[in-house]
Amino acid sequence: MHAFGNLVPAVLLRLDRNPFHHGTLGAVRSLGRKGVEVHAVVEAGGGPMGRSRYLRAVHQGPDGGSDGLDPDAPEALLECLAGVSERIGRPAVLVAMDDLSAIAVARIAPRLGERFRIPHQPDGLPARVADKAELSRLCARWDIPHPETVIPASGAEAAEAAWGLGLPTVAKWSRPWLLPAGSGLRSTTLVHSAAEARRLYERSDEAGCRLLLQRFLPAGPDTDWFFHGAFTRGGHPLLAGSGRKELSWPVRTGLTAVGRWLPDPAVEEAGLRIAERLGYQGILDLDFRRDERGCFRLVDFNPRPGAQFRLFTDAAGLDVVQAMYLDLTGQRVPEPVPRPGRVFVAENYALLAAVRGRQLPFRREPSARLAPSRRAPAARADAGPGPGAAPGVPAGRRPGPDETPAAAAAAPAPVPVGAVGPAGPVRVVPQRERGRVEAAWFATDDPKPFLAMLAAFLGRGADKGARVLRRVPAHGRRTARAVVRAPRQRASGLTPPAPAAPPAAAAEPDELLTR
Repeated sequence: MHAFGNLVPAVLLRLDRNPFHHGTLGAVRSLGRKGVEVHAVVEAGGGPMGRSRYLRAVHQGPDGGSDGLDPDAPEALLECLAGVSERIGRPAVLVAMDDLSAIAVARIAPRLGERFRIPHQPDGLPARVADKAELSRLCARWDIPHPETVIPASGAEAAEAAWGLGLPTVAKWSRPWLLPAGSGLRSTTLVHSAAEARRLYERSDEAGCRLLLQRFLPAGPDTDWFFHGAFTRGGHPLLAGSGRKELSWPVRTGLTAVGRWLPDPAVEEAGLRIAERLGYQGILDLDFRRDERGCFRLVDFNPRPGAQFRLFTDAAGLDVVQAMYLDLTGQRVPEPVPRPGRVFVAENYALLAAVRGRQLPFRREPSARLAPSRRAPAARADAGPGPGAAPGVPAGRRPGPDETPAAAAAAPAPVPVGAVGPAGPVRVVPQRERGRVEAAWFATDDPKPFLAMLAAFLGRGADKGARVLRRVPAHGRRTARAVVRAPRQRASGLTPPAPAAPPAAAAEPDELLTR
């Protein structure tokens, strides 16, 4: 295991007010276990992460946090970090843990040089790569696969683009960190009609950034991948790796709840090429989605550590945060010894994703041999549909509630795990290649953050349950009164008047068209 020398303090900056951000806790433990003095600039108290034995101190971030900070004029952050530096009393390594922090730090980097050691980035680079509109242009310029993207200039163009890309389509705000709190606007939305795309575009002034429309790439068991890397000057890699999302929260669209380190040449080549072209220095986290033809398309660029960065820990315990720390403090970064097959689990989100998605986090390797008594019956090519099956529907599949038998018949048959389907082979890791599991929260040498997270997590669940239960008695009383009164009205020869049908809303012109 590599020993750290020249122990410079480290400051972790997170402006996103998320007490369950397990990536910050991972960085605290990663550096703290090496003897580094770790400070965190986060929300007051620091949440469960603030209970870690490896954290020296929690410093409150600038007033207003992410809601009150303008990344183009981050004077409040500069004042906050100057105060933290004075309290520490010596220069420190500064690690941004979220997009807004990385963008704001890049803006004030020239004025932080004497107080903090930070990766050298060209002016505005983190904002450019985190901006989804700029990212689509970079991908087009460098021939990096990217979902087909349209940046509309009017509501009519947004509606037309939605039809052209195919419905449903994905709508994204180019700079999600600018979205005002409480507006109801989400960074990514699945749009189901041209009228919805037009209405979303009309809120561009409120969002403070541009709207993008992208072709929807269906999710599947082998479609969501990511790339992590730490790079020194010139985009030279110190440590890098690719992995696959086994579970995500929200289901199929959110952060990695369960991930596995799986080398993939296409993902790794794309990540390394992007870093080299940009001359990127620092830590990055890239998200890819595999399309129907098996092509990996870059969908997101995060200029900071991903929350699951501890997945890519080599045999000596080196991860991307440690590699960046060693590089910024002038120490030699050892040659990494990869350990593919490692698994990362964010316990709270993995539980939610498994329950909501009705999917186990680990897929079993398909057995090549089955006992005759347990062997699945082979489907006969000449066998007709089973009893109750719709004509023309493949065996083993029923039409959905809103699906006609003809549409169900045209849909592809289910693809068993491990087989080759429309999206390519589903990769199942053999048991012998599975590495140890890295938990986001639980650690035997640092149990307090896990207990604090569990208490807060269960407390939120109990609070939501209590609010639901408080609404039941009143609703029950109204239902009981309605049931009691209705028979009396029928007995007297009176029938309750039928509720008036709501007036039909005028259909949007675009919704009357068919593709």
